Amino acid sequence: MRIYLIAVGQKMPDWVKKGYEEYAKRLPHGCSLHLIEIAPGHRSKSSDLNRAIEDESRKVLAAIPPNCRIVALDERGKQWTTLQLATQLEEWMQDGADIALLVGGPDGLSLECKQRAEQHWSLSNLTLPHPLVRIFLAEQIYRAWSVTQGHPYHRE
Repeated sequence: MRIYLIAVGQKMPDWVKKGYEEYAKRLPHGCSLHLIEIAPGHRSKSSDLNRAIEDESRKVLAAIPPNCRIVALDERGKQWTTLQLATQLEEWMQDGADIALLVGGPDGLSLECKQRAEQHWSLSNLTLPHPLVRIFLAEQIYRAWSVTQGHPYHRE
């Protein structure tokens, strides 16, 4: 199974790239994590914000590989504990389909992206900076995988 992290935003600082890559490389081939970066829509004081969100979302949807289960990262989504995420990861792996995790830009995902998603996942009640979300997701997916394997990385 491949997990695609499709995230709006490019040109991340080196510490973000290194943090993400550190956890992504720990995952095995059978549960690999792949980042797809999407260029953010144009924003200015005079631009139409909805147009920027729609532009980003159109690119996000176009980047989803075929036959993926779509999971939208959304503040109104379901929050999982680490053990619940591990259970979810096992279910995804047993299902056999690849996963596309959609992370919107600074103003979130469009309604169309949210409607296309089969699941909605909220990482926190807190507002998290988008660069940290990449590292956080990679670490949590690795942690969930380690739980499924009985690896000592996650200690209860």
